[in-house]
Amino acid sequence: MAGIYLHIPFCAKQCSYCDFHFSTSYAGYKTRMLEALKTELRARAADNNDEIATIYFGGGTPSLLSGTEVSELLETIRTNYQLKNSPEITLECNPDDCSETNLEAWKEAGVNRLSIGIQSFTDEQLSWMNRTHTANEGIEAVMRAKRTGFQALTVDLMYGLPDLSNEQWLFHLKEVIHLDVQHISAYCLTIEEQTPLAKWVKSGKIHPASADAQSVQFELLVEELAKAGYEQYEISNFARDEHYSRHNTAYWLGEQYIAIGPSAHGYNGKVRYWNIASNQAYMKAIEEGKLPETIEHLSPNDRFNELLLTGLRTKWGVSKNSLINTLSISDDWYRRIEHWKVGGKLIESETAYLLTQAGRLLADAITSDLFVL
Repeated sequence: MAGIYLHIPFCAKQCSYCDFHFSTSYAGYKTRMLEALKTELRARAADNNDEIATIYFGGGTPSLLSGTEVSELLETIRTNYQLKNSPEITLECNPDDCSETNLEAWKEAGVNRLSIGIQSFTDEQLSWMNRTHTANEGIEAVMRAKRTGFQALTVDLMYGLPDLSNEQWLFHLKEVIHLDVQHISAYCLTIEEQTPLAKWVKSGKIHPASADAQSVQFELLVEELAKAGYEQYEISNFARDEHYSRHNTAYWLGEQYIAIGPSAHGYNGKVRYWNIASNQAYMKAIEEGKLPETIEHLSPNDRFNELLLTGLRTKWGVSKNSLINTLSISDDWYRRIEHWKVGGKLIESETAYLLTQAGRLLADAITSDLFVL
């Protein structure tokens, strides 16, 4: 499966916790950036022979694009790439951008899946996050998307927030379950360097949640969503009736994907590349006929570690054959596997290694321990 990821590097304002690449002062060059994205799409098509199964508009804030702008980018893809039947086309969106006009225009353009960044159902939390919507606007956005005819919807939430009690988190889970969407993504807050949140923590203005508190909220998340019929198919992702994100699942299963736009990362199975994280430098390079990318040729060790990093996060686990075919595995590595199995954190099936629910709480530590250097 091959997918295309388009990084739309625009935001109305900066969320306090976000360290993704974006600009809030893009109005003067928005059209120029979109032309650069189309040019890069055409340039990368020459090296791609696979059918495209998924297209994902991420960012940034892709919902700042009009239906016409989304349509023009999709038309560039259709003209230069071969698409599979019924490709999944996802647009990340902020609730306050989900007007009836925008929703209808995105749907008309070909978008068939929305990922709505609600994050919280509490206005006080949304305020310090510097989000551009209120709790009520988040709920209304989902209901409006349903009325517009979007059947594939995901809602994003965050837990482990500095001021989020377990009671509040249960309220958030009740609210999202009541929205009755097919897919929920829930991410634990991480404090990234060079963000306003990191500065507030450093100054003592905000006190981060403890690791134990975050673990309790993760367990509540899994328990409550399971009761409501959601399957945890990846550590942070839950779906009803196998309505998985096909695009993100391809990442976790090690499939190839093309990345377009400033700071975007792509992968072809052996080589990873990433574009420069500067809007102006990106546009200038593209206009000069260059791909502003850094290329990393992955060693067998790198590929082995990436299989572990992504596969262990999923319900399918990491394929034993894929690991064996990538690298000659040492006896010491198998001893480490046995350590986590004996401790009840990992199980071995005939074809894969999988984390138990207890192991998912320690996913980063287990994966790091199994890395080969």
